[in-house]
Amino acid sequence: MFGLFRKKKKQNSLPELFDLNEQRLHEGDEVMAHRYELGKSVVVLEDNTYFYRSVETGKMIRFNLMIDATTQRQKVEKIQRN
Repeated sequence: MFGLFRKKKKQNSLPELFDLNEQRLHEGDEVMAHRYELGKSVVVLEDNTYFYRSVETGKMIRFNLMIDATTQRQKVEKIQRN
């Protein structure tokens, strides 16, 4: 009888990331960042957290610092690969 109503542990799931044009972002995607002077960047996953790593400077910024307050989307634009 004991232990039937235990709380289940939540798995730390990753958030879905969308750019300004509502395109889904995945690890490895190239984006143009509009904040923190990152410029052309790559979406990186480290320790179950998304980061943007600048191609030019190597600087890394957490995804939550790139959220646009009005739209709740990332302040980046996905670069289309041909």
